[in-house]
Amino acid sequence: MSLDPHPTSTRTVILAGATGLVGRELLQGLLADAGVAAVHVLVRRPLADKHPKLVVHVVDFAALPPLPAADEVYLALGTTIRVAGSQAAFRAVDFDANLAVARAARSSGALRAGLVSAMGADAKSRVFYNRVKGELEAALPSLGFEGLVIARPSLLVGERASLGQPHRPGETVGLWLDRCLGLLIPKDYRAIAAADVAAALRRAVPTSAIVQVLRSGAMQKASAQGQA
Repeated sequence: MSLDPHPTSTRTVILAGATGLVGRELLQGLLADAGVAAVHVLVRRPLADKHPKLVVHVVDFAALPPLPAADEVYLALGTTIRVAGSQAAFRAVDFDANLAVARAARSSGALRAGLVSAMGADAKSRVFYNRVKGELEAALPSLGFEGLVIARPSLLVGERASLGQPHRPGETVGLWLDRCLGLLIPKDYRAIAAADVAAALRRAVPTSAIVQVLRSGAMQKASAQGQA
């Protein structure tokens, strides 16, 4: 069933970060959505995926070309300092590239945006990772989107190996604690499936008219209700 409240509509969307854990789920969900006419994916390297709705753009995120006209943009670019190699390289992806896509999409006519952020995002945080995430959240509202949905997932659950992503030891420890402690962990701190984060964004973004923050507990609850 389509997540679009108006399944006969023909929305065009832009997606950055389609090869990541949440981005992959976003891509599959958007392609399956009857309300979406085209999905323009921005990538550094060609994708093997083929679909009638899918248009792949190989780009340099530091020098984006004008983007196609679109109704929505989904920002799911992300890395880790370990993978990026330095704080500067991390910031270039998680802040600079996401913000560049948002600006370009807004210039192309996009009125709504969805962002994959992180629990703990805070522009004033002493933790570098959280501070960068928070700075991006703070920068996006000034671009003039009619609706902005920010997802702040806790520990993400998903199959990274199939995406060619390295194993993250911290996630293994976190998932073990999640299984052991279960309901003792506050709902917003429990591990959440990447698919649930993607689904929450796809539900909220098309009709968003405010700046809205989605936390893990609410996203998991919505997923459970949708499957009931």
